[in-house]
Amino acid sequence: MPSIFISGGAAGIGLATAERFGREGWTVGVYDVDTAALAAVQAAHPDWITGELDVREAEQWERALAEFTAHTGGTLDVLDNNAGVLVAGDLAEITPQAVKAQIDIDVLGVTLGAQAAFPFLRATPGAHLVNIASASAIYGQPGIATYSAAKFYVAGLTEALELEWEKDDIRVVGIWPLWAKTALADNDAKTTQTLGVRITPAEVADKVWESVHPTSTDRRMHRTSYSVGTQTTLLANLSKFSPNALSRLVNKFLAQ
Repeated sequence: MPSIFISGGAAGIGLATAERFGREGWTVGVYDVDTAALAAVQAAHPDWITGELDVREAEQWERALAEFTAHTGGTLDVLDNNAGVLVAGDLAEITPQAVKAQIDIDVLGVTLGAQAAFPFLRATPGAHLVNIASASAIYGQPGIATYSAAKFYVAGLTEALELEWEKDDIRVVGIWPLWAKTALADNDAKTTQTLGVRITPAEVADKVWESVHPTSTDRRMHRTSYSVGTQTTLLANLSKFSPNALSRLVNKFLAQ
């Protein structure tokens, strides 16, 4: 049966994604740094494979993926690079530790995950790397500048690896949600208040499922981005088809 490995999978979007794929009969691996949440997941889903993973550590990625793929015959159909953190606040006001944590987890962690998963994905026909991006990467967001910039990085990494790994039959895609009803949205960012928290983790999970079951058009057009929700789609289209000054004005208004 096909397999999916999910980082940061013990809660929120990661857990919803695990449940979505689990219902379809996939072999599910849920890895997280939160041991208490992992224990709860293991109790609720004893058929899933669970384990600890600090995405900032390359050795832990290697160990976790080796452990998981020992159950799949060395193959991996999907790596879901889901783990992420957000610390809201103006850059001049948050701590250096908060800046570092976001870059280490949201940038370094995603990159190390892709690197460690590559040999397993390459060994699996039609494999996918799924990176969880964000609508905050459509235009730089004040109040969450470091997080927003990290998601710009994720978008760039996704596009680069889509080209780099095409010869290895690995499809690379990014999922672009706005604020979803998870702990990540429990913050003081202005856009959380102006746009609201309208997306559920299940909706994001459905989009992950859609992204790894592409249509012929998706494949032909080399689609790399999957927006979640009407608001995200509207903002993305505005950014593509309007002058930069208008995009700036809209984002300034949303962050007031």
